[in-house]
Amino acid sequence: MKGFSKVVFLGGLVFILGLFSCKTEKGDTVQGATGEKRNLAIDLGDTGIKIQPTMYGIFYEDINFAADGGLYAELIKNRSFEFPDPKMGWEEPNSVKYSLNKESGFSKITDYVEPKGGNKRFSHTVVQNDARYELFNTGFRGIGLKKDASYHLSIMLANATGVKKLKIALVDTVGTVLASSEIIPDNKDWKTYERVLVPNTIEEKAKLKITFEGNGSIDMDMLSLFPKDTWKGRRNGLRKDLVELLEGLNPGFLRFPGGCIVEGKTLDQRYQWHNTVGPVMERELLINRWNNEFAHKSAPDYYQTFGLGFFEYFQLAEDLGAQPVPILGCGMACQFNSGELVPLENLGPFVQEALDLIEFANGNVSTPWGKLRGEMGHPEAFNMKYLGIGNEQWGPEYFERYKIFAKIIGEKHPEIILVSTPGPFPDGDMFDYGWEQMRELNVALADEHYYKPPEWFLENANRYDSYDRNGPKVFAGEYAAHPNEVEDGTLENNWRAALSEAAFMTGLERNADLVHMTSYAPLMAHAEGWQWAPDLIWFNNLDSYGTVNYQVQKLYSNNAGTDLLKITEEGKALIGQDGLYASAVKDADTGELIIKIINTESHPQQLKLVTNNGTLDKTGAMFSLQSSDLQAVNSFEFPNMVSPKESTLTVITDMVEVAVEPYSVNVLKIKIL
Repeated sequence: MKGFSKVVFLGGLVFILGLFSCKTEKGDTVQGATGEKRNLAIDLGDTGIKIQPTMYGIFYEDINFAADGGLYAELIKNRSFEFPDPKMGWEEPNSVKYSLNKESGFSKITDYVEPKGGNKRFSHTVVQNDARYELFNTGFRGIGLKKDASYHLSIMLANATGVKKLKIALVDTVGTVLASSEIIPDNKDWKTYERVLVPNTIEEKAKLKITFEGNGSIDMDMLSLFPKDTWKGRRNGLRKDLVELLEGLNPGFLRFPGGCIVEGKTLDQRYQWHNTVGPVMERELLINRWNNEFAHKSAPDYYQTFGLGFFEYFQLAEDLGAQPVPILGCGMACQFNSGELVPLENLGPFVQEALDLIEFANGNVSTPWGKLRGEMGHPEAFNMKYLGIGNEQWGPEYFERYKIFAKIIGEKHPEIILVSTPGPFPDGDMFDYGWEQMRELNVALADEHYYKPPEWFLENANRYDSYDRNGPKVFAGEYAAHPNEVEDGTLENNWRAALSEAAFMTGLERNADLVHMTSYAPLMAHAEGWQWAPDLIWFNNLDSYGTVNYQVQKLYSNNAGTDLLKITEEGKALIGQDGLYASAVKDADTGELIIKIINTESHPQQLKLVTNNGTLDKTGAMFSLQSSDLQAVNSFEFPNMVSPKESTLTVITDMVEVAVEPYSVNVLKIKIL
């Protein structure tokens, strides 16, 4: 994800609106508008080109409150008072007994025990009999609660002097109690108290309320609230509905944790994976890079607690059956921000961070980092194969540093496939220089990014047709069509954008010998806390949905196939002739022919598909995404406004006649006999 690239792309250019139209040659005639059939040929013979299992995957970045407040199911904001403003997320409407000093407010944990990792503060609260003391946590834009669902509350307490009871409640926006319990402190030393709260109604904007009884003081830390119904039922785990949407994509890989958060605005603010593993309460807090990146989308409460850390990312990849693809910093802060550099002679710790990660992911439990992985509950290796060095860096400074990483990692771990980058843009001098360097360095995978208007995606469906097959393979690691006629969050995820992406993806698939990995970006966004749009998945405190773009990605990733086939019209690949784009694959596992046909025109297209070098079954199925409204979107109210519709195909002597609707994405599946 780029820092200011959206402003560059969308603010600096003016595009002409209109219906889709893209012709590859002058003089192409419009066919199909009058009902004339277009003849397409599909060759079932072996092309020798394999579709990689990693062809379609997921790019995850902690942007738009995608981790804390999103995928990580913790409902309490600033649960251990570690934010720079320790009161952030907390309210005390009836008291002034909550201030930053040792006697009443926040103390450093060193007052009682040795500090451990990131947990350096706790709350020291003074309570008076005649002044009711209440403390509220506001959650992430509120706390989402479902009726009759169970929520695990845990709280660490110590040194209760005169404080007899804590009343814990979940309340709605007007203070009505939805669920409650009580805690009687009974230990001077730190002790974790647990309760289960079951709300009696649904509420999107609830708060956690703590009422203290007594006359004295008490210390608190790690106030936590999680739904019981998490992904795979893991205690204090991931938000189930969001992971189910990810699972629906059938991803071949999971790239994490970003994105520009890998680099940081400064090197001190960079993502350091060491600080995201081990006991959750000891993980180091970090300001999120998107906290104040855009003045008009400021999020001063956006921090990373790393309850969702590298162990959880690896575990999620394993759950999804996806290859983990972590990206690490290379000693360069984000060049859209400070561009701070580590001198080459001081790069050693950064390289060691990469070596340690390989050990954490793949090492035996007898190794230091492998042992930690085992202690966290996963003695088996995660079998990491890919590792990205740098996110979106460019210029000579990047490649000087990449060379050092590549040399050392190549010597110690030749089995690891390294990912490099030509920079944040899909063309230009910077891009050309990056590719020149990557070819000289014999880079395995080149991570290309493009955020462009829908027209660009249509016009570049042949982007990889002429790429050098002897150079690096391509990882289209971040892409999305940004429609220029709207800029309003969810409305940017419209059918016009998704349709153009689907057309472009036929070119990715047609060049599967070169393109080995692809992923839309960003992955998800909180409807009330986003910094960047469009996004693949939108969520609020209660609900989530896959956008029309998600539906396109899902249709492709669940029909990736294993072997590329040829589909042509008059001997030519379909890359926009009269708005038609197409690709074809065989799935050796299911024995199916899979054809993807995208019609970007406003009229239906009558097609006659004839196969050779093989025999087809008599019937098949067609799955279609279609809307006559190019501004159509899915939403919380109508999450399936544009979703797949299934119909039956009839095959006559290895020939299929089919009409593809205007503005439609179609997947045809027929058994090969």
